[in-house]
Amino acid sequence: MPKATVAAIITRQKDGRQQVLLARRNTEPFKNFLSLPGGHIDPYEPAKDAIIREVLEELGLDFAPEFQFYNDEIIPERGIHAVVGVFVGQAVGKIDLSSGEISEVIWTDLNETPNLPLAFLHAQILTQYALAIQ
Repeated sequence: MPKATVAAIITRQKDGRQQVLLARRNTEPFKNFLSLPGGHIDPYEPAKDAIIREVLEELGLDFAPEFQFYNDEIIPERGIHAVVGVFVGQAVGKIDLSSGEISEVIWTDLNETPNLPLAFLHAQILTQYALAIQ
């Protein structure tokens, strides 16, 4: 049975370019890979509440989701089957990695993300987002 998860595309504009925040995972699966912040939805928790909670827990940031779409994440060789609610928006606050789930964050231009070692199917999610905003 698929798991219900959420992921955040946290954006900013820098020098006229759209950038996204990527987090280096400090846990398995995909330890040391870059990924979108996010995680599992708790029982009876709305997806929007889950992504706000996950961004606060992992990064210490207040996230304001503005847009969402869904993506299937099926990776049989890793035993992963999830339905991912993807939320897009900006975040405010000072990044705090004390939870230990993330070892570092980077900001990168949206058009550079397909060339990075991303966890799960996050490259596919970012490609979908890039196509949607063109």
